[in-house]
Amino acid sequence: MSQQKIRAVYMRGGNQPLPRLPPGRPSAAGAARDRVLSGALGSPDPYGRQLDGLGGGISSLSKAVIIGPPTLPGADVDYTFAQVDIRSPVVDYKGNCGNCSSAVVPSRSTSGW
Repeated sequence: MSQQKIRAVYMRGGNQPLPRLPPGRPSAAGAARDRVLSGALGSPDPYGRQLDGLGGGISSLSKAVIIGPPTLPGADVDYTFAQVDIRSPVVDYKGNCGNCSSAVVPSRSTSGW
């Protein structure tokens, strides 16, 4: 397996540790982004522990966000929440997490946009 350097930040949002990726490649929606998020968190893991990644082996510790400059008028940021399944190669973008959302302001102030 080849490795690829990806610009990212590992930070806390409330009491939630999570990886934060910038927008753009490989953060553009699709299978490549899903593979990056799953790999960063150690999923899928048939034993459900995510020992080979940043995930904590439970769904509340298997989340990530993509935060970047706004692409819509009137918005302050673009924010995408990702829930990474622990045992299967599935990333769900439908939900949200208050702790993860709280990482938006620190991300914006440290990213230099």
